[in-house]
Amino acid sequence: MNPAISEHEAAGLAAEMFDHFCAATTMRQILGLYRNMCDILQLRPGPLNEFYPKFKSKIRNWKAQALWKKFDARASHRAYNKGTAASGTRVLVIGAGPCGLRTAIEAQLLGAKVVVVEKRDRISRNNVLHLWPFLITDLKALGAKKFYGKFCAGSIDHISIRQLQCILLKVALILGVEVHEGVSFTRELEPKDGCGWRAAVSPEDHAVSHYEFDVLIGADGKRNTLEGFKRKEFRGKLAIAITANFINKKTEAEAKVEEISGVAFIFNQSFFKELYQTTGIDLENIVYYKDETHYFVMTAKKHSLLDKGVIMQDYADPAELLSSANVDTTKLLDYAKEAANFSTKYQMPNLEFAVNHYGKPDVAMFDFTSMFAADNSCKITVRKNYRLLSCLVGDSLLEPFWPTGSGCARGFLSSMDAAYAIKLFSNPKNSLLAVLATRESIYRLLAQTTPENLHRDIGAYTVDPSTRYPNLNKASVNMIQVKHLLDTDDPALLEQTFLDSNALTTGPEVTVTKQRKRRTNDTVPLGIVLLRWVKSQLKENQFVQELSDASQCFTNGRVLCTLINRYRPDLVNLEELQGCSADECNEFAFAILEDHLGIPRVMSGQDSLSLTSVDSKQWLNYLEQICEVFRGEIPHVKHPKLDYAEFKQKQQIDSMEEFAKLRRFAVNRMQANAAAAGGGGTTQPAIMAAASATGIRKTSIYNEEERAKRSRKVLGAESSPSPTSSAGGTEQPDLDGLHPNPQMMMMVQTRSSSLKHNNTAPPQPPLKHSWKNGYCFTLSVALLSIPFGVLLWYSSVGAFERLADRYLAALLLGLSD
Repeated sequence: MNPAISEHEAAGLAAEMFDHFCAATTMRQILGLYRNMCDILQLRPGPLNEFYPKFKSKIRNWKAQALWKKFDARASHRAYNKGTAASGTRVLVIGAGPCGLRTAIEAQLLGAKVVVVEKRDRISRNNVLHLWPFLITDLKALGAKKFYGKFCAGSIDHISIRQLQCILLKVALILGVEVHEGVSFTRELEPKDGCGWRAAVSPEDHAVSHYEFDVLIGADGKRNTLEGFKRKEFRGKLAIAITANFINKKTEAEAKVEEISGVAFIFNQSFFKELYQTTGIDLENIVYYKDETHYFVMTAKKHSLLDKGVIMQDYADPAELLSSANVDTTKLLDYAKEAANFSTKYQMPNLEFAVNHYGKPDVAMFDFTSMFAADNSCKITVRKNYRLLSCLVGDSLLEPFWPTGSGCARGFLSSMDAAYAIKLFSNPKNSLLAVLATRESIYRLLAQTTPENLHRDIGAYTVDPSTRYPNLNKASVNMIQVKHLLDTDDPALLEQTFLDSNALTTGPEVTVTKQRKRRTNDTVPLGIVLLRWVKSQLKENQFVQELSDASQCFTNGRVLCTLINRYRPDLVNLEELQGCSADECNEFAFAILEDHLGIPRVMSGQDSLSLTSVDSKQWLNYLEQICEVFRGEIPHVKHPKLDYAEFKQKQQIDSMEEFAKLRRFAVNRMQANAAAAGGGGTTQPAIMAAASATGIRKTSIYNEEERAKRSRKVLGAESSPSPTSSAGGTEQPDLDGLHPNPQMMMMVQTRSSSLKHNNTAPPQPPLKHSWKNGYCFTLSVALLSIPFGVLLWYSSVGAFERLADRYLAALLLGLSD
């Protein structure tokens, strides 16, 4: 934390950042704001009970309090045993997609230490996911509405992958999950030299390569980089899917276009026949979802793709048929756009393709009849007393059949099932074979799930599979059938069959070798082993070359503080210790180790310089405890800092631009309504100027204009003809009540000039003239409390439409100042 600001100021700044964090829409913003908050609050991600209570206690604004209630309710469920069901377990999740993040959240709630690696540095997937009812309930319970107010509003049952990732990423970070972007998993590394299971990553020197874990979750989609998982293919008759995303400009015309939740040829043959006759496009089905993009997905028949020139040559092999060399990308774009235009009745004439993370139009064509499923969902490997549970979730485990809309739902179910396996694996009362057999028994149900055959009480779903699957038989796969999934160098583990799935991790009765117990070669003295580790951690510091004995870790005076700073820079600032003596540095390090890391001191700073008054076994044991605290952890990573001042300025500019768009939309809507009601447009200068304005008017002029408009009836209504009636007696919208005529504008400017010279305010007109045509004051107050979105929604209702439009435009014109 910056020493220049107090703890109270730091909490206020963190609360302000938290508001921006909740509204952030990119990975860079989300991670940047989160890391800034952690730096200010002097926190580092960790297990649930170590991080979340501290973070919660320091963020106290109203939005945060609503989230804390939801998270507390979730974490208090008995399935998590108050965040200790997987205490001491370390998890590495490959992939920060929806299923990877959902697994990370559940593992974090169980009390595990969770790290997520993601090869991309941005969230860019535009495709839209269909949500089963239990998904909507589950995400709302995790605070989705707090992060994305439009989440599943009304009858909407879908969400873009990008928005879903943003929501889950925020939840995971708040709970204490550690996320590293721009890091690719290569392979797992077997234990050696006293270290447990680690991962080879790219870039090779990334700090994540130091992380030792007990559970490895493969959530990287169909690419599935985890070895040892055989897959089987299900292939049907050739079916070619095309997905396309178009930019949603959020215009009024786009808002009126109805979604297509799913139209198949057999149910609407006339539509598809007309489509083919008109455009030459032959489809089996089509779906259109309106989200952050206009998302279309359709099944195209091969002959129409050949006829339209999308596919150049006809091949029997689907892979060769749909290879990039055999597809005309330009004609594919035309094909998708033509199908989208026809299916929406040409109500969106200016469709523009959204771009994917490669910067190209977001259109894809693939053969979805070839689906892969893993033969088994998990495996366990044991080497040198170190156990590793490897699990697959999401598309890595079971590829979805997209017409059923089951991908996200089954992916989340697999995430919860994997979390349940972590809970069993962390319990020493369960044998490894029993964990495997239980997980495989549950996996056999996954491909059969539908919204109808899951438990009806969707609000009660937890990691416990019995809350989700009716008639669950956890013993449908016996332990003999899964012996091949246990790869161990200890044959005794193949004979253990005990299981107590309901037991908690406390009070183990079965003697099992501790996971984190390290083997060292008895011929190598402990002091040499510890010195090697310390030197390997601090090799970038020049003074390390001077160390030749373990005792010098104390007598040097710089070793302990530098070691703490490598992992916890929030606890030790090396710049502040410059000029301090060796005993002062050690005294400071001993206090930090005792207060923050739970290692009781065994000597004073002065005693540590000579060690003559301290038994060698005692200080060696103390040094070993220090090494064990940091061994296997991820050193602090210096991520690029998010310039908060620059971020705030950009947010303000973006808000002004969005407001200007909304302002122009309201005025244009009034013009359209005026034209529809009176058979023509409006020529009033005020409206025309407002419709084209992009700037913001000065406050003083606006105030005068508003006062003049309120007093218009008193001052000049009698001298001008009423615009509310025409020669034919047709009522027209009363636009003059909102926008002054040129004569009135001259009066406003004169009075504004007088105000500047005299510094006096003009008389306030009576409030009864604020609303025309007899609208009562109560209705005015009610309208003030209705959000903009509700006004636009209700504007389709006859007479209220004109009132809503007038009020919205007036409010926008006013707030712009």
